[in-house]
Amino acid sequence: MTVETPAARRAPDAAPRGPRPRRARQVQDTPVDRVFMAGVYLLLCTFLLVVLVPLANIVASSLSSPAAVSGGRVFLWPVDFTLIGYEAVLTNRAILVGFGNSLFYAGVGTVVSVALTVMIAYPLSRSDLVGRRVLIGGVLFSMLFSGGLIPTYMVVRALGLLDTRWAIILPSAIAAWQVLIAMTYFRTSIPGELYEAAQLDGASDLRFLWSVVLPLSKPLLAVIALMYGIGQWNSYFSALIYLRSEELYPLQLVLRDILIVNNSGGTNLADQLAAEQMADLMKFSLIVVSTVPVLLVYPFVARHFTKGVMLGSVKG
Repeated sequence: MTVETPAARRAPDAAPRGPRPRRARQVQDTPVDRVFMAGVYLLLCTFLLVVLVPLANIVASSLSSPAAVSGGRVFLWPVDFTLIGYEAVLTNRAILVGFGNSLFYAGVGTVVSVALTVMIAYPLSRSDLVGRRVLIGGVLFSMLFSGGLIPTYMVVRALGLLDTRWAIILPSAIAAWQVLIAMTYFRTSIPGELYEAAQLDGASDLRFLWSVVLPLSKPLLAVIALMYGIGQWNSYFSALIYLRSEELYPLQLVLRDILIVNNSGGTNLADQLAAEQMADLMKFSLIVVSTVPVLLVYPFVARHFTKGVMLGSVKG
């Protein structure tokens, strides 16, 4: 009688187990590396505190009473918690009009700027463009030298753009730095074989740009759109120079009036409290309100921002 052992019950094609592979040995950090990394983390934590502490102070001040804000008793936590500052901001007509104007300038201005930047950068990225080096030199020259404020003002006035919305959008519609980023991205990330294949299929240059280049350039478009959008949202100097009608003022110019001119707009709440205390509280509340749109938009383009900058600059 034959007794089957466990080894005999195995499938005939089962291979015997071999020795387990050794785990890859991790490189041990030297004491110098550890000290260096500790210094890096310490420096990053310091920068984080430098950024977060003022932000926390602004938010806490916006949620505190006017007397506590004016008395300097607020640091990182609200004192006499109240929403009276946000109520005053959201019921101030000048602030609401400025908020709508800033949304218009940032939205329309970003669309116009991105469209013009692509229209300039894509031809400059093509090696078969006649006079390409001269045109790129002109773009680089505009990064270093400009006509100045007075000539620019005279041009805007000659074009009849003073005291219009286009005076905020058109003079700053194109930035040379964004053009260079887009040009480098197109040159390094769009293969020439795609253009040759499109030509064989009978596609025109505009069709190739619209159907092939732009869909492949979403990271780039997110990068330059974020740059232009934040620039338009935070801009107030152009409005200060070119605008006269308060109905066209952006939010940042209204914020400037409250910060510098100390003009709270004469709301009912300001009549009940001391005008100076209410103005101090509205400063912090308006700062928080003006940063909310940027904080809401940035998470959606953050991953494209990093990817687009790396593809558009490192390979160049």
